[in-house]
Amino acid sequence: MTTLRQAAGSLLVVGLAGTELTGLERAWLRLVRPAGIILFRRNISDAKQARALLSETTALCAPNSFRCVDVEGGTVDRLRDALAAMPSAQAVASAARKTGKPALICEQGELIALGVQAFGFNATLAPVLDLALADSSEVMGTRSVAATAEDVVEYAREFLAGLAAHGVAGCGKHFPGLGGGTRDSHFETPEIRRGWWELWSEDIKPYRELRAELPMVMVNHAAYPDTPGKERPASASRFWISTVLRKRIGYRGIIFSDDLEMGGILKFLPMEEAVVAAVRAGMDLLEICHSAESILRAYESLIAEGERSAAFRKLLLARSRETARKRAKLFAGGVPRALTARQFEALRARIVRFQETIAKSAKADASVFAQAHRQAAPVETA
Repeated sequence: MTTLRQAAGSLLVVGLAGTELTGLERAWLRLVRPAGIILFRRNISDAKQARALLSETTALCAPNSFRCVDVEGGTVDRLRDALAAMPSAQAVASAARKTGKPALICEQGELIALGVQAFGFNATLAPVLDLALADSSEVMGTRSVAATAEDVVEYAREFLAGLAAHGVAGCGKHFPGLGGGTRDSHFETPEIRRGWWELWSEDIKPYRELRAELPMVMVNHAAYPDTPGKERPASASRFWISTVLRKRIGYRGIIFSDDLEMGGILKFLPMEEAVVAAVRAGMDLLEICHSAESILRAYESLIAEGERSAAFRKLLLARSRETARKRAKLFAGGVPRALTARQFEALRARIVRFQETIAKSAKADASVFAQAHRQAAPVETA
């Protein structure tokens, strides 16, 4: 039978400091028994090291644990240095549209899946489903693939199919949408001034269309003052998580928070209150990526609230059972064997060739644009 402490730990996905476990990390991992691990570039030197770190770490986690990494391509690619650089989602989506070859997107998903598996991961926190709107262009850059929901859905569907072909779980993000945001939620809470119907018909459409294909959905820390969600960050909002994502959309997968150490949530609520509010709002998993102190504060806060409130204790235990069931279903296949040196180099070569294909498409498009511009330019006369 699951205890309150086990339930609290099983809702956390946590980060580590370096490329090897410290004695302190081993101690708190044995105590917390989190749902999984997320690694960053600071944790990864090569595939052998990453697999060893994940193997040792997840032995101290709950069963069927997450082994997460952020590989979107472009600016967010934690395997860039250790494997090869993956082109951005925006570049791949653009190449697919220009060439009429949506298979390029599926190929990107497959290559990312093979890459993360080579390092021992079973999930990548991609694709980004935010609309590429002018408001967020400086913040999101090439992470957003298109300005219309239809183009975002087309990209994400192919990308997710590529991941699924190799048994890697994807995560649509950042619900309900950062396309209208002008501020970076890593540092502060963005206030997105888009109304409910605008969000529902545009920003949220990818989540509605892909609800059966998304293993996970990540909820952001932005506030939407012109909606019933008001000024509360979406990651701590019952309206956005339970009412919209669960009930109106009918999403049945795992709901994952963005990093709870980000300013977008902590400038609104301290960690102790944020984790409790997120669980009450309907969140399945709470991501805390950096500080051991933050992880332990979150863990103890969930336990303390469960001891204080019988209703919260019941909620925590039920959420733990449900997420354990979903994890078991999602990660039943385990982790594939390590690649041989020859297989690893072959994968690296495939990614480099793919990158060259996408780059050629962009170069060809730029050449056509330049030629058209020259033809349209007025001829100077003496």
